[in-house]
Amino acid sequence: MTSSLPPALPDLESPAGTTAMLWAEGTDDAAGWAAAHRDALRAAVTERGAVLVRGLGLRHADDVGAIVRQLDAVPVTERESFAPRHTYSEGVYSSSKWPPNQPMCMHHELSYTLEFPGLMLFACLGAPTKGGATGVADATAVLDALPAELTERFEREGWLLTRNYHDEIGASLPEAFGTDDRDAIERYCRANAIAFAWQPDGGLRTRQRRSAVVRHPVSGQRCWFNQIAFLNEWTLAPEVREYLIDEYGADGLPFNTRYGNGDPLTEDTVQLLNKVYEAHTLRRPWQAGDLLLVDNVRTAHSREPFEGPRDVVVAMADPTRLADSAPTIEVTLP
Repeated sequence: MTSSLPPALPDLESPAGTTAMLWAEGTDDAAGWAAAHRDALRAAVTERGAVLVRGLGLRHADDVGAIVRQLDAVPVTERESFAPRHTYSEGVYSSSKWPPNQPMCMHHELSYTLEFPGLMLFACLGAPTKGGATGVADATAVLDALPAELTERFEREGWLLTRNYHDEIGASLPEAFGTDDRDAIERYCRANAIAFAWQPDGGLRTRQRRSAVVRHPVSGQRCWFNQIAFLNEWTLAPEVREYLIDEYGADGLPFNTRYGNGDPLTEDTVQLLNKVYEAHTLRRPWQAGDLLLVDNVRTAHSREPFEGPRDVVVAMADPTRLADSAPTIEVTLP
């Protein structure tokens, strides 16, 4: 008699300091494997925050789109990107263009938007010769490890993101908003509680206040959910920060973060945030064909500096509304 039960998910391997991993051995159909293990795989990601699947043999961006469909995940179209990407298909992108010698510190994808992906998929089509791991960190553990007086202030005030869009650095207006039509951009900003001001050179300056702490929509866990450290000026390499300030002025940085009331963050505070992230970081070196699934609310992710070619495709899925995640502040124009 043939069993109607779905195949069991292989055992997870999770030695200390490493991302939980399972082997999908003996398959030449990655999308079929994902479909067969859909429920168990998604449950594992919810429970563990991130799971690396090795042995799928992913080779093309189309393979990633197929897995998103087999997981019954709804693609998310990126808006307000901070760096350029290539779009392969709906919800499937190249990694952000970011200098390979500079780290991308821990963050939650699009945590400054009103609707963000609940699920991230990273597929390694080509591994670098050195470095380049995508680290992950548990957002509940990070929240618990931060000083109470700091997190309580952010819970009261939220966090403020300021951006300057221009053609020289970061995402352009069409890349960030999907259009260069001023009226359409203004409508988007008004609909998404973003204050904006057009600059004499045609650039755009924006400000938006968001909740720094949310509750996971499934588990209800409180999560440190933001990009306060990653998009702050003090996370930039000193020489990069000095160049940008000399070139654009202190108020003209492509992005910067503050306390919700507009007070600046000190260098010590930003370093503390990054140190706590590092203390909770799990990582594994990439191998070609790997797939990393990340619960974007429960888990922050990063990208380490690397050498050699690195081809990691990113998919965003499961649109999640900030309003449904118990924000600690009312989202209004700052």
